[in-house]
Amino acid sequence: MKNLFLCSYFTGVKDTFKDFMNNDTKGKKALFIPTANIDEETKFLVDEAKEVFKSLGMEVEDLEISKLDEKTIKNKIEKANYLYVGGGNTFYLLQELKRKNLIDFIKNRVNSGMVYIGESAGAIITSKDTEYSDLMDDVSIAKDLKEYSGLNLVDFYIVPHLNEFPFEESSKQIVEKYKDILNIIAINNSQAIIIKDDSKLQL
Repeated sequence: MKNLFLCSYFTGVKDTFKDFMNNDTKGKKALFIPTANIDEETKFLVDEAKEVFKSLGMEVEDLEISKLDEKTIKNKIEKANYLYVGGGNTFYLLQELKRKNLIDFIKNRVNSGMVYIGESAGAIITSKDTEYSDLMDDVSIAKDLKEYSGLNLVDFYIVPHLNEFPFEESSKQIVEKYKDILNIIAINNSQAIIIKDDSKLQL
């Protein structure tokens, strides 16, 4: 049974996440992947997300996949009950996940019960393919990325930050371009998509 919590802005859905966890957060530990956040100007978002976990009594363990070897990363994910994948550049994140052969590994862990928490880029990569998000993120940053297949954990394509600064235009452009082609679900910074025991709910 899959359990996923997908959002644009983790801080904006703190109470929704608490409900998702049935108010049972104290003492839980989240493995925290900040890899997508490569822009110094948005590093504060990493701190904000960590603060959400800590305010709920959860422990956080950093897992910077671009700096660790494949074996170490897989050992940590294998033991994790909760995996948070943060926002930033979708394509850089995808490149690093593929570089460490983590796509199928993470997918299998989620299908085996590990809870997946995805914020922005971390939500986008749960789709079958991520190329649709190139209107929002710069593909050229991921120079070694050859193709755009994602985790394929969901049957829809999430568009985060709908009508939110600075993504007002790019979010609308993605929706307009793909609304008749893909199963698009667009959310703002106060909304989340929850998949609990394989059932989908948008809040």
